[in-house]
Amino acid sequence: MAEAAYVVLIPARLGSSRLPNKPLADLAGVPMVVRVAQQASTSAATQVVVAADHASIVQACEQHGVQAILTRDNHPSGSDRLAEAAGLLGLPDSQIIVNVQGDEPLIHPQHIHAVAQLLLQRMDVHMSTLAHPITALSDWLSPHVVKVVLNQGHLASYFSRAGIPCWRDGTDKQLPPYPVYRHVGLYAYRCGFLKAFPRLAEAPAEKAEALEQLRALWHGYQIAVHVSDMASAPGVDTPEDLLRVQALLTR
Repeated sequence: MAEAAYVVLIPARLGSSRLPNKPLADLAGVPMVVRVAQQASTSAATQVVVAADHASIVQACEQHGVQAILTRDNHPSGSDRLAEAAGLLGLPDSQIIVNVQGDEPLIHPQHIHAVAQLLLQRMDVHMSTLAHPITALSDWLSPHVVKVVLNQGHLASYFSRAGIPCWRDGTDKQLPPYPVYRHVGLYAYRCGFLKAFPRLAEAPAEKAEALEQLRALWHGYQIAVHVSDMASAPGVDTPEDLLRVQALLTR
């Protein structure tokens, strides 16, 4: 099967309660969102575009040779922002789009490529995403680490901040004796689905878990999951995360 030609779109929002002006945070002399775009460009993507909510982000990208477009500043989620961006770019409904979060400056290009190819191979699904095995008890117990349960066809059954599937006879002192998976917020969709997604009603579980992907499952859409042996690189959510990634880049 031929490989998928895919476009990477990167949502970037200036406001962040935990890390103000996060897209413009300095990472070894380069704004973070630019680092993300540069890293995504090392995949096989045919185009990488930042979808920004503020002119300062667009300007920073253009200064570093990164394509960026200005979208509305009132989108409730990154996927809503990308849906507008896809329309502004005139992308056809069949175009495969990979949503790379704007706070993942060390994202592995192999992961970007993998979710795009999975969507090409699985014409029965509407989205694809990424997971990797959980090996640390702290990750299993943390509500900040999203878990996913798969069926035998490697489709997502459910996503949760809780430890799923629950180990009935276990304790919180050790990992379950069966494979458990961490979900990584990297998505591929066909453009037609991406543009339709914001019009879907929110799911009750989505509101409870604050996990947007549950909306797709609630409405009966299937999500294929690529399981990688390689853990995802650290993202940047807090000032502490920023210091950690700055140190990695400096080294």
